[in-house]
Amino acid sequence: MRYRWVPGSFLDSLTPPACAELLGLGVPRRFPSGRRLLREGERNSHVEILLSGFLKITTLVEGLEALQAIRMPGDIVGETGALSGRPRMANVTTCGRVTASVVSSAEFRRFLRNHPDAAFNMTAIMGERLRWANQRRSEFAAYPAEVRLARVLYEIATTCGQRTDAGVTIDISLSQPELATMIGIANATAEKAIHDLRARGIIRTGYRSITVVDLDALAAFAYL
Repeated sequence: MRYRWVPGSFLDSLTPPACAELLGLGVPRRFPSGRRLLREGERNSHVEILLSGFLKITTLVEGLEALQAIRMPGDIVGETGALSGRPRMANVTTCGRVTASVVSSAEFRRFLRNHPDAAFNMTAIMGERLRWANQRRSEFAAYPAEVRLARVLYEIATTCGQRTDAGVTIDISLSQPELATMIGIANATAEKAIHDLRARGIIRTGYRSITVVDLDALAAFAYL
């Protein structure tokens, strides 16, 4: 089966021979929605290579599960534990049906040693993830809730969205509380921000679904 990687993902950055070699180190497995692949605090050290579908990255904050990021086809999760040997820093859960492949930490480290370009790209991706997280934290104090929500929705729509007659549908099951935790606001504040974007005709919402009706208007609102 041929898989399609998201541009900018780790697998997308590899040469075809290197990509084939890495994929050959694991066996693809299919998972249903809601399956927990990695658990925060566990000490296992393998990596999961996401071949199709989406994964939610969450952490426990004062007993509540906070959404931190979304991973897409071509991404690798669990790399920090594999390279450092430290306990898992987050939970990784399937969002819809997912195909992923497990590669042991020893095999993954050996692959990076044998492919310096891949090791460089892995370092760059980890740095970009840290930059993204730091940017989110800085936005908490700098922008109102509706702007922070618009920025997150724009990023998700442009990376995970599916174009339809109605606009760009975010093809990931995201609840309102999950969006709230992702941008550091209360659920009631998130509800008000969603209502504001909906009233402007920028988005349309359904049960755990969001369609961006006007992507340009969303970008303009998010990045004034």
